Amino acid sequence: MSSRWHGVEDPPVGLRGPAAPLSERPSRVLQIYFLTSERLGFRCWNSRDESRAIDLWCNQQVTALIGGPWSREAALDRLSQEIDQQRQYRVAYWPVFLRADGRFAGCAGLRPYESGKAIYEMGVHLLPEFWGQGLAREACEAIVSHAFGRLGISAIFAGHHPRNAASGRLLMKLGFTYQGDQRYIPTGLMHPTYLLRKN
Repeated sequence: MSSRWHGVEDPPVGLRGPAAPLSERPSRVLQIYFLTSERLGFRCWNSRDESRAIDLWCNQQVTALIGGPWSREAALDRLSQEIDQQRQYRVAYWPVFLRADGRFAGCAGLRPYESGKAIYEMGVHLLPEFWGQGLAREACEAIVSHAFGRLGISAIFAGHHPRNAASGRLLMKLGFTYQGDQRYIPTGLMHPTYLLRKN
């Protein structure tokens, strides 16, 4: 999987530095969400999200278990990939915002895994200040419902770094079944993998 889970149940940390990063600033632009949960809103990436992409994927804590640290160029390349995937496949690791105040919390969503079998990979990248609040589970529940409902996906794949056992526990709570370990090229390690099939 090209981008594994991180920060699902880790303890939250304090604000970074005297100036609040973009993720902690309320959005002044009306967000148009195509998917919502109780606390979260999902929308699609666009070219104006460069600063959000950098804030997220250049954060060493976010990318620590997925092959980081990432450079600014790598973060912007990832943004471009997400925009292209949305255009081609109608899925992405979509940017996620708190509905209460518009703060950017990270991304969560889907990417093609075995497109011929309608199997997609699910992943979550949350900024550290949003860890430990149950937002990863809330995001995943919304994504699973969207995938098996509107998108007509037949199964969802997920994996995580072997040191991130909390992600495995969450996947099992969501109904995923352990499938075995697979080598994940960015880390060079064998990552536990899981599958959830549509009922």
